[in-house]
Amino acid sequence: MSDHRPDKPDRFPFSFDPRYARLLAALGIRPSTAGVLVGPGTLRVRFGPWLVETPLANIAGVETTGPYTAMKAVGPHISLADRGLTFGTNSRSGVCVRFREPVRGGDPLGLIRHPGLTLTVADPAALADRLSQRL
Repeated sequence: MSDHRPDKPDRFPFSFDPRYARLLAALGIRPSTAGVLVGPGTLRVRFGPWLVETPLANIAGVETTGPYTAMKAVGPHISLADRGLTFGTNSRSGVCVRFREPVRGGDPLGLIRHPGLTLTVADPAALADRLSQRL
């Protein structure tokens, strides 16, 4: 991450594990189509054809998490337990973002709202720190 400027979004790329690159590419998820932008005032996550966008004020909490099992963490996943959404590119580590009001992003019609979003970015600690500045 570069130095934070309030007038310019900070970009956090996903960390792609080469073992899953072909599978993710078949879903339209590549380094060029996936990333996290923070600011000004907005969290915007693009994961191939999936998009989550919400005001930073909607973030209730942030924590680094992992490791995960690949079956639950690689690709787009919706938890059957709590409707949490995962945008995963590796099974090592990521950031779990909890929202005050659930967000759209896991289904094409936006019918399912997600109370949390896990992101396997290249620098989970930096993203968690940047998002925590708003809490």
